[in-house]
Parts: sequence; structure tokens; C-alpha cells
Amino acid sequence: MAEISLLVTSLLFGGTVLYAFGFATFVFTALPADTAGPLIRRAFPHFYLFVLGTSTAAAVLAAYFDAQAALCLVVIAASTAYARQILMPAINAATDAGAKQKFKRLHGLSVVITLLHIVIAAYVILRLARM
Repeated sequence: MAEISLLVTSLLFGGTVLYAFGFATFVFTALPADTAGPLIRRAFPHFYLFVLGTSTAAAVLAAYFDAQAALCLVVIAASTAYARQILMPAINAATDAGAKQKFKRLHGLSVVITLLHIVIAAYVILRLARM
């Protein structure tokens, strides 16, 4: 069970890093802004579902042997649900309204949440690897 939780958490970590630093960056450098923006907007709900699914699965698996790791993964899942259901629609509404300052603030929050997910997932990986 511990090994599977470790693998799922590693998938979460790698997928989040790849999306945040690979895919999103690539899209905005390879495509014009008027194409990149809508593409990223369509991709984010799927990304959040990936993070929600992998963090939840890893939390359930970790709960059998490491409550602290499970709690960390639940924090990722809960904050992802917030980001997907509340923050993302607010970011999209700010973009649509042309509210640049509000967009920057909300987008900055989403970036911080994603970076925290990466740090927390790394912590869980290191914790589970020691078991």
C-alpha cells in the first residue's frame, strides 16, 4: 500500500510540475496570446481534476499507514477543489471583465496554491520514501 501511495503521489508531483513549468509555459511562448489564453482556460479544469483525483487517491492509500501524509494530501485535494470551483471562475470573470488588477491578484493566488501543492507533494514523497 505504501509503495502505491508513493507512486501516485509521485504522479501528482510530476504532473503538477510538468503542467505548471512545462505545458503552460510552452503554450504561452509557442502560441499568440489570443490563442494561448483560451487554450489554457480549457485545459485548467482538466488539470485540476487530475490533481484532485491523484491527491485524493494518494490520501486514501496513505491513510492506512501515515496519517500526516494523508492529511497533507487532503489539503492538496481540498485546495484544488477551491481553486477549480471558486478561484478559476473568478479568474475567468476578471479576465472577461478586463479587470487586470483583480486578475493579477487572483492569478497570483492560483500560482501560490500550485507551488504549495508541489512543495507539499515533494514533502510527502520524501516522507513515504523513508518508510
